Amino acid sequence: MAITLDAQLLEILACPSPDHAPLRPGSPDDAEADALTCTECGRVYPVRDGIPVLLLDEATLPGDTGNSDADSA
Repeated sequence: MAITLDAQLLEILACPSPDHAPLRPGSPDDAEADALTCTECGRVYPVRDGIPVLLLDEATLPGDTGNSDADSA
């Protein structure tokens, strides 16, 4: 399901990384995903219950499969 954020809010929101780049709706793999993607670093931030979660700890990095523990073993 595509996110429905106010256009003015989307203009204000920026990636919390040092780049502070604009965000775009969707993820790289799914334009309809409940997520926002940084236009500079590629981090993908979840949108939960219509609220963007702009925390670096919650973001996924490009190419991150979520199995970092398995890779280090």
